[in-house]
Amino acid sequence: MNSAARIEAFLEMMSAERGAAENTLSSYRRDLEDASEGIDGGLARAGAADIRAYLDDIAARGFAPTSQARKLSAIRQFFKFLYAEGLRADDPTGTLDSPKKGRPLPKTMSEAETGRLIDRAAQEAGDDGLGHADRQAALRLHALVEVLYATGLRVSELVGLPVTVAQRDDRFFMVRGKGDKERMVPLSAKARAAMRNWLEARAKLPAFANSPFLFPAASDSGYLSRQVFARDLKGLAARAGIASAKISPHVLRHAFASHLLQNGADLRAVQQLLGHADISTTQIYTHVLEERLVRLVNDHHPLAD
Repeated sequence: MNSAARIEAFLEMMSAERGAAENTLSSYRRDLEDASEGIDGGLARAGAADIRAYLDDIAARGFAPTSQARKLSAIRQFFKFLYAEGLRADDPTGTLDSPKKGRPLPKTMSEAETGRLIDRAAQEAGDDGLGHADRQAALRLHALVEVLYATGLRVSELVGLPVTVAQRDDRFFMVRGKGDKERMVPLSAKARAAMRNWLEARAKLPAFANSPFLFPAASDSGYLSRQVFARDLKGLAARAGIASAKISPHVLRHAFASHLLQNGADLRAVQQLLGHADISTTQIYTHVLEERLVRLVNDHHPLAD
């Protein structure tokens, strides 16, 4: 039985015994036929070295690590079938490592875009022409945006902040994050001022007078939902001339970290501010450090052009 016939037998098994969908079968067929064409003697007779060479070839052709991993997964399934059916005495994929996918760089915003967003929030919060409800919503959104960019809090930490954070007017406060761990977070003067303005507006809402939360809401949790804040943030971005698809609360958290690093902050300090338990999580930002080092050398090395 040649490779083509064994691929057909594998696909029949996937359809009959595992109920694989037509799209899944088509994907397996493409991947297995491509591998068979790329390996001398066909896929069914391939050894580990042949498959490794094929994987190296598709990597060199520019296939993404995710595509490489998908192709290898199809090949693994194929050889498990051959081994189970007694058509091969071994499984050559057993010693092969899956291609490393790598972590995508986080979406972020430039300092100019972030400044434009915050300026728009401040402008709307100071608009005396707004109706009472709209003015309160604008003051709340301004406080949320200022605090998020000043602290880099997770959105769940931000919306659930206690009201005491604003009442104390301290330059630092403690936040309880993942794993019930506490960390100290700094507050900028602008963030403190925005919170004070929101606190004054909040005091005029009798329904929330006794709420322990800075951003109370009529919800099961008792505070503003992440979804409502994300929606309001996208609306603010659109009004500031920034594509709403480009922004989310998490993007602002990334902007906080990236802009700190761009301006000379230490990676471990950013790790502590973000509340990452492991420095490896923070290392998604090493590209920012690399850019900073290149700029440093280009700007200050005596032999730089």
